[in-house]
Amino acid sequence: MEPLLLFWHRRDLRLNDNVGLFHASQRSSRVVGIFCLDPHLLDGKQAAPVRIAYMLGCLRELQERYAAAGSQLLIVRGEPSQRIPQLATALSATAVFWNLDVEPYARDRDERVTVQLQQQGVDVSTFWDHLLHAPQEILTGTKGPYTVYTPFWKNWCRHAKAKPHSQPETLQGLSPEEMETAQTAGVIPLPSNRDLGVSVEEPLIVEPGEKAAREQLDDFCDRAIFNYQEQRNFPSINGTSRLSAALKFGAIGIRRVWQATETVSELCRGDEDSTSVQTWQKELAWREFYQHVLYHFPELADGPYRAPWHNFPWREDTEHFQAWCEGKTGYPIVDAAMRELNATGWMHNRCRMIVASFLTKDLRLNWQWGEQYFMQKLIDGDLASNNGGWQWSSSSGMDPKPLRIFNPNTQAQKFDPEGEYIRSWLPELRSLDTEQLVTGKIPPLELQACGYPAPIVNHQEQQRIFKNIYQQLKETTRI
Repeated sequence: MEPLLLFWHRRDLRLNDNVGLFHASQRSSRVVGIFCLDPHLLDGKQAAPVRIAYMLGCLRELQERYAAAGSQLLIVRGEPSQRIPQLATALSATAVFWNLDVEPYARDRDERVTVQLQQQGVDVSTFWDHLLHAPQEILTGTKGPYTVYTPFWKNWCRHAKAKPHSQPETLQGLSPEEMETAQTAGVIPLPSNRDLGVSVEEPLIVEPGEKAAREQLDDFCDRAIFNYQEQRNFPSINGTSRLSAALKFGAIGIRRVWQATETVSELCRGDEDSTSVQTWQKELAWREFYQHVLYHFPELADGPYRAPWHNFPWREDTEHFQAWCEGKTGYPIVDAAMRELNATGWMHNRCRMIVASFLTKDLRLNWQWGEQYFMQKLIDGDLASNNGGWQWSSSSGMDPKPLRIFNPNTQAQKFDPEGEYIRSWLPELRSLDTEQLVTGKIPPLELQACGYPAPIVNHQEQQRIFKNIYQQLKETTRI
């Protein structure tokens, strides 16, 4: 009988184009999947109900795919450094395979699991899977990490991209006797949302699982990708891929996604099509840039990149923060975006930049408040991307042009010119003139009649104050 190998799934909830799983299946046909419900991730202050629901949906489909291949996906719950070695020992597994992660907690967790497994005589094999290039592959001329996106992109795009790995079609799983042993060692049925205390009232905005992710990619590449450059900034248009949740949990492999962009590049009918495809490829590179940055600078998970921001004079106005969270700031585009987030767990990327700029530059509230709130709500919440985006918006991160201030009304006029997006999420304002919606110039009597709040701050005044603070920082420190 071939040796039993365990494959530990984390952010790679699929069988197809899974680097670590592919290599495990090359060593032995007896490969069993495992997933550990980690209390640190499930019960933490940044656990979003919609994200947990999406994850469970992916796991349900993954169990079905394992069964179809002749094996099993086992579920355990608890501290991974205890549960994974306990199961491996009970089943006499010779090795545990998994794909690596960049997040500080994940790296520490993996080290603890590795030590425990090796002490018990179980081999460990790890691989990079969720990136097209491992963090050590893309370095500057002096062999250091990049801290600016553009030179990172120029280097990153010159490197050849790996092709998707094939899916193991036939696997051998556990015998009935081994399944009994696994259950004694802590294997449990896949819990439901209710079992985990998760309440999600509305259907998920994106369907979980590998099948849905591949269909979403195909649909995007069939039409929208060719108009991506023109339409990606308009929240009322379905012009983006909406694959971020699938990439977060690995419901689809990044090599398959990149291969799809290369395929459609050959179908482009002109420069506009080619520009749109490359613009989306650059967004994939932005994702990798933030992943690489977090790997090389793990301290970013706890604070700003720019040293002066450690002592930035943020305000401590919890009422203003609550108004921002609830979509009651009096700025229609900001409030529409926040209400969409609260209702669906999703927000368009242009709107993420608008609301982040408003929180940090208009309300002068700590970007980490917004970062945490996003993680508590987003279906695609990813530490590297979320942290990178918030630090970019707050001017505390890696950015050659660090001072950016978005005027929310100007943004609305440019990217929601007919007020369609605003009307869809602020029903109380649907009857107002479009010019009032997008300029924010709503007469007090109209506001009162609609039951909509007046602006809680004056943008021009807050912009002036922030610029003064920033100038003082420049004069006293090097930023």
